Amino acid sequence: MNVFRLTGDLSHLAAIIILLLKIWKSRSCAGISGKSQILFALVFTTRYLDLLTSFISLYNTSMKVIYIGCSYATVYLIYMKFRATYDGNHDSFRVEFLIVPVGGLAVLINHDFSPLEILWTFSIYLESVAILPQLFMISKTGEAETITTHYLFCLGLYRALYLFNWIWRYYFEGFFDMIAIVAGVVQTVLYCDFFYLYVTKGGSCSQFLPGDCMNMCQIRWLKALKKG
Repeated sequence: MNVFRLTGDLSHLAAIIILLLKIWKSRSCAGISGKSQILFALVFTTRYLDLLTSFISLYNTSMKVIYIGCSYATVYLIYMKFRATYDGNHDSFRVEFLIVPVGGLAVLINHDFSPLEILWTFSIYLESVAILPQLFMISKTGEAETITTHYLFCLGLYRALYLFNWIWRYYFEGFFDMIAIVAGVVQTVLYCDFFYLYVTKGGSCSQFLPGDCMNMCQIRWLKALKKG
């Protein structure tokens, strides 16, 4: 394992912990997109089905179990324990416009036409767009708590570090996975506007002008999806 993958995994874990602590300590899930969290839970569930068929290492297994467990814990906190604080009116992104095309693409473009491989590919494609409901919610409300911006920054950093991980693996291991790389690039691009805003405002951006978190092309596309 190279340093980029390790720091990427730690950044991903930090994002999940930041979100869980934010919800638990504030006793509120205000500003958090439950739909994005459902998508992430679906991502981890379909990606890590190999837990039932193979063992790679203690680290690998532990991280997979943590990701799955934390994702469902987050969904539970949003939709059950602190349901009264969930802002469903603003969390209105139509996720079926992500899940259905991604599912179709996974069936058509994959490494091997087998159930586990198709589900793994589905998880890769879905993860690249799973944050869209959260970004759409921020663009709709025009604000986000500072802790939420830290969560988004750590998620974006995780994907950016994984791009460097793939570059490292290509040059030093001869490993190249076009599906994972393309999906990772798409996901990183979605965070670019947010990265710029986060850095220029010192990580304390709590209010966004319309279009701060996403450029106008992204907003028009998201609104078109929402309207269906």
